[in-house]
Amino acid sequence: MSESPDSQKAEVEGDTVSEIVGLLRPGTVFSKAISGAGPWAVRYSAYGQPSFATVLEGSCRLAVEGQPEITLEAGDFILLPATPAFTMSGFEPAEPVRIDPTVAPAPIGEVRHGRAEGPPDVRLLGGYFVFDSPDARLLGTLLPAMVHLRGSERLSLLVRMVGEETADRLPGHDLVLTRLVEMLLIEALRSTPGKGAPPGLLRGLADSRLSPAIRAIHTDIARRWTVGELAREAALSRSAFFDRFARTVGLAPMEYLLVWRMAVAKDLLRRGELGIAEVAVRIGYGSASAFSNAFDRHVGQAPGRYARSMVS
Repeated sequence: MSESPDSQKAEVEGDTVSEIVGLLRPGTVFSKAISGAGPWAVRYSAYGQPSFATVLEGSCRLAVEGQPEITLEAGDFILLPATPAFTMSGFEPAEPVRIDPTVAPAPIGEVRHGRAEGPPDVRLLGGYFVFDSPDARLLGTLLPAMVHLRGSERLSLLVRMVGEETADRLPGHDLVLTRLVEMLLIEALRSTPGKGAPPGLLRGLADSRLSPAIRAIHTDIARRWTVGELAREAALSRSAFFDRFARTVGLAPMEYLLVWRMAVAKDLLRRGELGIAEVAVRIGYGSASAFSNAFDRHVGQAPGRYARSMVS
């Protein structure tokens, strides 16, 4: 029995997203339980790193800078890929307590806002993480500024597992947390509607014409792609494909190909398992010198120097 177009598309999107999440090398830095009761409000200054939360019980308000205010309810999941300033509060008026996460010490135990006694009006589990990759900006091409998903049991379960693993610190703690955050990101990307998203890879993968071309780039990065060849993958004329790709993804096709090739090259150089000539062939350059020139222009240093800096 053949797969439906929808299931094939989901597999394509999942493979591409998994590749990018793997290159970003996410790792959890901090996770905590948060609760609030009565009149309360907190104003966090911009952090810049990815953060996430799921609502375990109750409800509260969330106002992220540049986004309309929303109400969070039990089962909701929030992901802020590059956490801007935001305010979280209850439903009674309160002067926000200002918090700078870059200087505030990590609290021990559950963080309680508002009334200290009695049952909370809301309980959340949240955290933040960093990417061990200089290409963390790739996440910005995948997601809108705020992802708000309702009723995703898988995401809520993953966040709870992150919280438990953070608290228990059993053997293998770091590896387990890394894999959990990778799964969390992939699940969030799978669940986020691409249509209607801002220009970026997520929106490109939701486009039935562009998705085959994006898949082709990721499947065969070493091929000497041209705009015309990619246009044929998309069943569009060269000019129509170029315009549609640039408008939907936010980068011209060859620019996207270069960005992806350089991200893969940096990952290979960091690992130190291949020489420069082998890396060049792996990502589609005919010679080490051609690759070195392109890498130097894009990254700002020669590949050999970049590789040495990763192990120093």
